[in-house]
Amino acid sequence: MTALKVTGIFLTAFFFGLAFEGIGRKITARVQRRYGPPWYQNFIDLFKTLSKHGYTHGWIFDFGVMMALGGIIASLGFVPVGGIVAFPGMDNFFVIVYLFTIGSLGMAMGMVGTGNPWASIGVARALTLMLGYEVPYMISIGSMLYFYRTSSISTIMSAQGGDWNLVKFPIGALVALMSLQGMLGKEPFEAPMAPSEIASGPMVELSAKYMGLLMLMNTFMEFAEISLFVDLFLGGGTYFVFLLKYLVVWVLVVLISSVLPRFRIEQAVYFYWTVPIILAFVQVFMTVNGFVF
Repeated sequence: MTALKVTGIFLTAFFFGLAFEGIGRKITARVQRRYGPPWYQNFIDLFKTLSKHGYTHGWIFDFGVMMALGGIIASLGFVPVGGIVAFPGMDNFFVIVYLFTIGSLGMAMGMVGTGNPWASIGVARALTLMLGYEVPYMISIGSMLYFYRTSSISTIMSAQGGDWNLVKFPIGALVALMSLQGMLGKEPFEAPMAPSEIASGPMVELSAKYMGLLMLMNTFMEFAEISLFVDLFLGGGTYFVFLLKYLVVWVLVVLISSVLPRFRIEQAVYFYWTVPIILAFVQVFMTVNGFVF
């Protein structure tokens, strides 16, 4: 039964993750008055890259790519998706965040292993940005875990009922949304990639099957991070209700990304360590003193 649940989560993340990415590209194009690619373009790109024979940069590069994909796949298995909990009692927030970190460090190790200076710059920016958004994110989520006295995602989902944490913790939800924008690498926090500046940074040396594996990793990571936001602040829900909430959050992220310019990396970190971190501490103060709506 567990194997079926895990398979269902992965198939959902694969199909709807790629489909929603395609819809996001279409929305961005329309906002910028372009026609844009079809919504299924990401499926074509993924299957085409996976069918090609790639060029390796050594065992560190290979191990880093597999570590990145493995860490994200492992984290996705612990995230409740549409009422599907693959490992009941083990869907712990801190376990998921830990596995996220393994995936990110794996990608950093693999891309630095290419020896390309653009890749090294992109990885350095990504790790610096992570230091920026993780602090307010963990503080805001920590206040919620303190309120519920648990770090189990499914327990927090069931405790919400019809009263979403978006209403109970509005400031924390705003902080988490701002952090989510950085986690997804969307504008204005796209400095680690910056195609026009450092040639897509960590992705510059990727081709063929390695590019496909990292595209798949990115899709799974986006799906897991947005799913975590939906579970914690929007109450999760049944399968199709969950996907609808996911789509709403994704469209909001894409619209924000479509209309904002890119921050420099020091501007991004400065932003996260001023406005969001202050709001996160305000949410902690309100939670500790019982000011929960």
